[in-house]
Amino acid sequence: MASPGKSSSSKKSTPESSSKKTTKKSSKKAKLNFIDVFAGAGGLSCGMEQAGMNCILGVDHDKHAMDTFALNHKNAETYCGDIRKLTKRKLEDLIGDTPVHAVVGGPPCQGFSTVGLGNPKDDRNALFLEFVRLVRLTRPYFVVMENVTGLVAKKNEDTLKSIFKKFHSLGYNLNVKVMSAHNYGVPEKRRRTIIIGTRINDEPIYPKHTHGDKEEKTPKPTVTVGDVIFDLADKKGVIHNHDEQAAAVKNKMDAKRLAKVPEGKGIRYERDELAYLPKSLHLGVDWQALPENRFRQSKYQRLDRKTAGPTIMTHRHSYFHPVENRYLTAREAAKIQSFPNDFIFSGPLSAQWRQIGNAVPPLLGKAIGRALVDLFKKAKVEDLDFKKRKRPNDHAIKYERGKAFVYKRQKEVSA
Repeated sequence: MASPGKSSSSKKSTPESSSKKTTKKSSKKAKLNFIDVFAGAGGLSCGMEQAGMNCILGVDHDKHAMDTFALNHKNAETYCGDIRKLTKRKLEDLIGDTPVHAVVGGPPCQGFSTVGLGNPKDDRNALFLEFVRLVRLTRPYFVVMENVTGLVAKKNEDTLKSIFKKFHSLGYNLNVKVMSAHNYGVPEKRRRTIIIGTRINDEPIYPKHTHGDKEEKTPKPTVTVGDVIFDLADKKGVIHNHDEQAAAVKNKMDAKRLAKVPEGKGIRYERDELAYLPKSLHLGVDWQALPENRFRQSKYQRLDRKTAGPTIMTHRHSYFHPVENRYLTAREAAKIQSFPNDFIFSGPLSAQWRQIGNAVPPLLGKAIGRALVDLFKKAKVEDLDFKKRKRPNDHAIKYERGKAFVYKRQKEVSA
């Protein structure tokens, strides 16, 4: 599609009915438009819009997530349903001739491999290819994919090679890195694999770290749980999705145990039980019979106000408030994920937590969005024409693909 243009507003669309959009004459200074596929609640979109980009469409099959997306992305269209039924005609009905400059999202990738096209019966493979189909239809300048860190593990090497090969055939130079959210102002040490592809630059660029722990020597220190967890109200003084009653610990024995656990601590080993709990509150487990003599995950784990939090999960029973004897509320979890206080989540509490836990932290999305804007500014005008695009850089793809595993090798050496 063409160079940047700003889409005009229209009513929210459904798979059954939608209205055509028109575009104003575009210029190099206009916003970059993007489509968010497998969007969930829209954490990635939220951040990329903070970076100055413009979301024109969100796609997901989860109704509650799409309700949340529509509520918080009022200028974007939504498609809630099976992506395989999002035909070229329906896509045109949703966005008209609005140019698409980036397709972003979190397509499942683990079903895709170099052995043929992976298992053709694996839904993950089919969904990844649907993401590719939308890229082929819209011809964006950029592609962004996020996935679990395991995607760069040795066992998934064939999958990663196949992803690079597939997008290389469409004209994209790709790179892959594992990014930690805490390096971009998120009070959470959440690590994700981020693949960035460009067809208008020789190679992608990634944002530099802006935050980090002391040893990381970054411009700013890590944002901590304590920096954000008590700042929950929007500009009108309203706190959304903050049901403290639902966050209460219902079991009396659990509540008594939690009250004894210090901030930032939990019970994973027998020594923790002995240190924090009186004998009357012991868990009654045979520690010697447990694999590695420990719980797989800590119990009664409180967050620590002095550090970034661990990865927020999709259910509310993983972590407890640093100082209050209860679970986190959905709003507190969203705050740790760096969602703005006026970002409202729809659906029942379980759906809210699923949306929050599955989301890309907005501030991580903002950093990625800024990288795309920088790539666009650095591109040559002649490279914007799809018909005149250069052949992708084979060497860069192979070189960067190899570097993706460096962090893992270093980890193994230091272990």
